[in-house]
Amino acid sequence: MSAPNIVNVATITGKTAVVSLSSTNATTIVSNAASSSKVFKINSITVANVDGTNAADITVSYYSQDDIGGTATEIVKTVSVPADSTLVVVDKNTSIYLEEDKSIGAQAAVANDLKVLCSYEEIS
Repeated sequence: MSAPNIVNVATITGKTAVVSLSSTNATTIVSNAASSSKVFKINSITVANVDGTNAADITVSYYSQDDIGGTATEIVKTVSVPADSTLVVVDKNTSIYLEEDKSIGAQAAVANDLKVLCSYEEIS
């Protein structure tokens, strides 16, 4: 496993992942595979509450292995997102590098109320 030197990159590809949290289980948002030879720069993570009436709690975590394996380290934990509102979890001022064999996942307290949008750069 080796992350690329980000000073001498060959490509930077802008990507966006969108995930509807349809259960209360942890769900993968972005996963960087163990031998990808890439690093992902997470520029933003936003969580939208699509329920017009009720607030819903969200936990977003950084995982020590890809596919939300290993140890979870919370970025935000059980933060309430009001009805019809959006929470900014990560923005360009607080970006995160996701190295090989790492991932980011989210867990909703209520199924089908929250959607997560993650904008990132795939660097190789």
